[in-house]
Amino acid sequence: MMSPLAPHGHDDFQLLDPAQAPAPGYGSGSLSDLLPSVAAGMGVPGFRSTLPIAPADRVCVFLVDGLGWELIRRHPEYAPFLNSLLGGSLGGSGRPLTAGFPATTATSLASVGTGLPPGLHGLAGYSVAIPGRNVLMNQLRWQPPVDPHSWQPYPTVFERVHAAGVAASQVSSPLFAQTPLTRVALSGGEFLGRTTGEERMDLAARQLAATDRALVYTYVSELDGMGHRYGVDSDEWRMMLNTVDRLAQRLAEQLPARSALYVTADHGMIDIAPEDRIDFDDDWELSAGVALLGGEARARHVYAVPGAAADVHTVWSEVLGDRMWVATRDQAIAAGWFGPTVDDRVYHRIGDVVAAARDDVAVIASRSEPGESAMVGLHGSMTPVEQLVPLLEVRT
Repeated sequence: MMSPLAPHGHDDFQLLDPAQAPAPGYGSGSLSDLLPSVAAGMGVPGFRSTLPIAPADRVCVFLVDGLGWELIRRHPEYAPFLNSLLGGSLGGSGRPLTAGFPATTATSLASVGTGLPPGLHGLAGYSVAIPGRNVLMNQLRWQPPVDPHSWQPYPTVFERVHAAGVAASQVSSPLFAQTPLTRVALSGGEFLGRTTGEERMDLAARQLAATDRALVYTYVSELDGMGHRYGVDSDEWRMMLNTVDRLAQRLAEQLPARSALYVTADHGMIDIAPEDRIDFDDDWELSAGVALLGGEARARHVYAVPGAAADVHTVWSEVLGDRMWVATRDQAIAAGWFGPTVDDRVYHRIGDVVAAARDDVAVIASRSEPGESAMVGLHGSMTPVEQLVPLLEVRT
C-alpha cells in the first residue's frame, strides 16, 4: 500500500524500532518522581526520594504549562531569571526531567499529582478509548463524563501529605476548582482560586509562610496557549515567556525562610509546518480498519475494528515507520512508554497501535479534530523538545 504523503519509493527507508525509543525516566528522573521525593524530604511516611533534592519544610511547585527545558535554553534574553537557574556555565543547579508519555497536559498533571506513571494513574493520553465502548474520552475536558475516582482511583500526593499533617494547597485559576481532572490529579488540602498570575504568586508565597510545613502547588497556562496558537517561534510566545519569567522571579523573591521553590512544566512544544502534516481524514490507507483515532497529532492511539489490529499496525508502520515509532499496544508497554507496569484497567485505554513522532511530522484529523489540527505548536511525543521539562530550584 502506498500513500502520496508517505516517504515510499526512496532507498533509505528504515523502520524505527519501538524498543529503541527514548522512553521516559520513570523512577529516576520523571515528573512522577517529583512530589514523592518532596514528600520524602518532609518525612511523610510511605514515600521514597528518587531525585537529588534536599529536604525542605516548605515547598512550592510552580508548574508552567508548555515550558520545555530546551525552549528555556533557546531564549535567555526573554527568560533571564529562569536561565540563571539552569545548570552549566550559568551557575544554576537546574536539571531536566522527562515528562512521561504522552507528553501532554492531562497525563503530566496526573503524574505530578499522584506521583505515579501513566500506566498506573491511567490518564494515558489526550484522548483515549473507554474500554468496552466505541467512544473516545477527552481526559483534559473530561468528555464524555465518567466517574473520576473509578477512572483514577489512587490518592494524590497532596491528600497523603495533608493527612500526615503538612498544609497542602493548590493556587490556580478558579475555573479549575471543581473539574474532574483537578479532583483525580491535584486534590487534597485547600484549593485557592486566583485569576491573575501575579495574584497566584503572591498567595503561594503567603501560603508557604503561614505554617511550618507546607506543600503549595501553583500553575499558569497561558504559555501553552500562545504556543498552540502562534507557535514557539513567534513573538507572542516569546513575550509570554518573558511574563512567565517575571512571575517566577516574583515568587522566588517572596519565599519565606526554610523554603524550596521548584519551577517545572508538563511538556515542551514543537512547531510543525503545514507540509509536514498528514491528514488522517483524507488518507485512505491510514484510516483503513481504524475504529477510533485517539491521542493527538504527535502521539496517536489507534483503535482498530475487531480483527484488524495487525493490519493497521502493518500499514501505519509502512506509511510512517521511518518518521514515527509505531508500536503495538504490547510493544509500547514492554518498551516502558507508560511506565514499568500498566494496570489491567488501563490496558485497553491504550491504542491497539501507538504512534509517536520522532521527526518533524504530525498526523492531524482536519474534519474530526478541526481545532487541534489548526494548532501551530504541538507536543506529545518523546523527542527532547517535547519530553524534557525543567526542574529549577530556588532555596532560602
